[in-house]
Amino acid sequence: MANNLQFESKKLAIKYFTVAAILFGAQLLMGLIAATQFLFPSFLFEVFDFNVARMVHINALVVWMLYAMIGSVYYLLPDETEIETVGIKLGNIAFYILTAAITVVVLVYILVQVGPATESTIWFINEGREYIEAPRWADIGIVVVVLVFVFNLFATAAKGKQTGIVTVLMADVLALAGLYLAGMFFTENISVDQYWWWWVIHLWVEATWEVFVGCLAAYGLIKIIGARREIVEMWLWIEVTMLFGSGILGLGHHYFWIGTPEYWWEIGALFSALEPVPLVAMFVHVIYDWGKETGLKEGTEEKTMNNTPAFAWFVTNAFGNFLGAGVWGFFHTLPQINIYTHGTQFTSAHGHLAFFGAYATILIGMFYLGLQGKNGIKVLKATFASKMAISLITIGVLGMTVSLTIAGYGQVLVERAQMGATWQAYFISQSLPWFVQGIGWRLVMGVVTFIGFIFLIKDLLTTSKSPRHIY
Repeated sequence: MANNLQFESKKLAIKYFTVAAILFGAQLLMGLIAATQFLFPSFLFEVFDFNVARMVHINALVVWMLYAMIGSVYYLLPDETEIETVGIKLGNIAFYILTAAITVVVLVYILVQVGPATESTIWFINEGREYIEAPRWADIGIVVVVLVFVFNLFATAAKGKQTGIVTVLMADVLALAGLYLAGMFFTENISVDQYWWWWVIHLWVEATWEVFVGCLAAYGLIKIIGARREIVEMWLWIEVTMLFGSGILGLGHHYFWIGTPEYWWEIGALFSALEPVPLVAMFVHVIYDWGKETGLKEGTEEKTMNNTPAFAWFVTNAFGNFLGAGVWGFFHTLPQINIYTHGTQFTSAHGHLAFFGAYATILIGMFYLGLQGKNGIKVLKATFASKMAISLITIGVLGMTVSLTIAGYGQVLVERAQMGATWQAYFISQSLPWFVQGIGWRLVMGVVTFIGFIFLIKDLLTTSKSPRHIY
């Protein structure tokens, strides 16, 4: 792993990781502002309103993860193909174009916010579609940048060695680029429009991203503990196979409210819970195999694990994915339950733990792999800062999840079950002690998460100076 930055592709990956970390911090800061405004509505009123803070919070989440994902592929490509990435100069140009575009979009979100509700608003300010609010010009730019990324991946795979990890990535990035197109047109029928909107919100994230994470997990386990390639690639192919059941059929759990046939309800609820299964199975199989062969032998730790912080984040990913996407997703997507929980803080609880457990954890692990390569570290050990980072961020997100679940439970009891989901019921539920306390603890746990992020950045910036590392 030492002296890994002889490849320009890996240098580009570090640029992507750097911007991703900055956007990660911005996402957390916006979340803190929005959480404060939930408790104190007058906070920054008419200066920086809740709808803007929430919009930037969610969009920054998606964008920082996309940056980290693209950076991760540029980082692993030379290792997997054994050649420099084809079209790397074009990749660098695309990086600067994307970063400039994202900067403009964020400034428009914050400073302009709304337009005259004409075609120009859709093109230059905000498309007005929840979670994918980017103006049309930015949508087109994102697709162009991703197509450059797709070309670089395919051209490199065609020229160099092609492993199972690269093969799965090639198929996955086509979906990554293609499914985003479903969110770039409108239909007059709101049910049809929501149908296609969910193709982006669910299939783009919960299907293609899940497979993407599987590829990163396979690569990381090989690099960190020397996992056997045949094991991780076997589970990777199982994940691709299950995608057709879990990712695609699981889309049906969103159809409860948009007028599609009733048979989608049970199909979606059942299969959506299966998404994390192959990834968890991969980790369990690999760790068992590793421990049986070398990992548990006394005095062999440094020979068998060369990046302790990354490994910790990868393990957190496996079980965080299972809890967030699997357990928290499943227990409120059954139609008999979802009729009460839909649109409550149950959904927010699931979203926070699922995005953290399924994606943020493994991408932070990739940050540490990039850090190891950038600084030429043979064995990267955990520091006090890295331990505080993973502990506080994990505790913070779990705390937010539990707090939001309790708040959602209060909503379900009073707003939905007792008072029949009326506007009056909604406002009464907002003043319930369980709801208010849950939202309050969500803010406290958000602060804990942000402190953990500060430790993370400190560790990433100072790791190479630590005497604990072996070069």
